[in-house]
Amino acid sequence: MRSCARKPDMSDNPSPRQPAVPERRPLTPAAQRALAEAEARRQAEATRAKTLPDKAPELRGPQGPEPTRYGDWERNGIASDF
Repeated sequence: MRSCARKPDMSDNPSPRQPAVPERRPLTPAAQRALAEAEARRQAEATRAKTLPDKAPELRGPQGPEPTRYGDWERNGIASDF
């Protein structure tokens, strides 16, 4: 004989358990300073990007990423220092 007990469904439990969020340790003063400096750099870069005009396109320059982006000149896979 079957039981007449009702199976619980999602609407029977109005507040499902949320996973517990572990508490974070307080940041050290050095970490707080680093975060503040990084935020200041981000804001300064955003302000600078808004005030500067767009760069003119380069004519007959190298295709792809800037070859001097790492302080070396890279051409066809060969890097040389300046």
